[in-house]
Amino acid sequence: MKNPLIENISKAFIDTFKQDPILVFSPGRINVIGEHTDYNDGFVFPAAIDQGIAAAIQKSETNTCIAHAYDLNDSYEFSLDNITPLQNGGWRNYVIGVVAEIQKKGITVPAFNIVFGGNIPEGAGLSSSAALENSVVFGLNELFKLGLTKSEMILVSQQAEHNFAGVRCGIMDQYASMFGQKDHALLLDCRTQEATPFFIDLHDYQLLLVNTNVKHDLSEAAYNDRRQVCETVSKHLKIDALRDATEADLLKIKSKLTEDDYQKALYVIQENNRALEAVDAMKANELERLGALLFASHDGLQNQYHVSCPELDFLVDFAKNNENIIGARMMGGGFGGCTINMVKKSALETVQKTISKIYKEAFNKDCSFYNVNLSEGTHLVQI
Repeated sequence: MKNPLIENISKAFIDTFKQDPILVFSPGRINVIGEHTDYNDGFVFPAAIDQGIAAAIQKSETNTCIAHAYDLNDSYEFSLDNITPLQNGGWRNYVIGVVAEIQKKGITVPAFNIVFGGNIPEGAGLSSSAALENSVVFGLNELFKLGLTKSEMILVSQQAEHNFAGVRCGIMDQYASMFGQKDHALLLDCRTQEATPFFIDLHDYQLLLVNTNVKHDLSEAAYNDRRQVCETVSKHLKIDALRDATEADLLKIKSKLTEDDYQKALYVIQENNRALEAVDAMKANELERLGALLFASHDGLQNQYHVSCPELDFLVDFAKNNENIIGARMMGGGFGGCTINMVKKSALETVQKTISKIYKEAFNKDCSFYNVNLSEGTHLVQI
């Protein structure tokens, strides 16, 4: 089956560089449940989706590299010597960050050219950044036979995010994008980086993503702040990460914490338990129970972890009061992006029409919809 995205990226590369490239597709991801647990060594339940980043890459005939962001019609030429993060570098930092992190492993990266583009919007909470990082490291590994395993590649991508984009993310986004399996979600233990795939069959329901089309600027600083809170509480508890704590443990040190920090840590402990319970619900084919866990997750993200926003809360409140939706929550880092919803297939069209209308009335802007299918992880493609 033809893929217009991959064909466009391939054509753009050939037109620009007069070479045939190797082609990589790296998917975005959803996360069924388990939000902000990954950097606490906890459990998450993500899946790769059939939308993501396509990259065309080939050796350069010069000593410098050119990276071209197809969707932005924006190019950046750079040297492979002394790579450092760019101030306000945006997408450039993801590309050069991956190169720099490979170099830190003592591996030489020869000059290359790359063209990339995607069909997931930045800021939607579908991990376009992890998909881009993975497409670069996977493409370079293939092109130059660098000998990196997929497990090593996702650590390169994660370090690029930490050191060049300034976001101290966990491993979930890179893992799900790299290791995703068609029609499966992955119960990922973020401490051991071991995952158990679960076939997803929602029967009469469909996963619908509703994009608020907002991305509030405080997300990166707030993300890092919450990670710092989790690490501070872990030190109080004398444990490596909140994954090792129970609610009873946390209660014992409550007097040492602000109420705000106590609630944030409590949320992480409870969300970790919800991720495990969600797997039990899936195994038992209890979709209503899974849906209830999604609603509980959003409640914690909104009222304990404080990473939601009015637009996300509005969409989840609508879902709670709609008989055709059995579960919904915000997904991703927060402060914008998408909600994930379990919607009755027979009511999809009606639900979307209703949400479009009331969201526009409430916020004077449009939301967007994605019906996602679960896909395989980062891979080479042929045209």
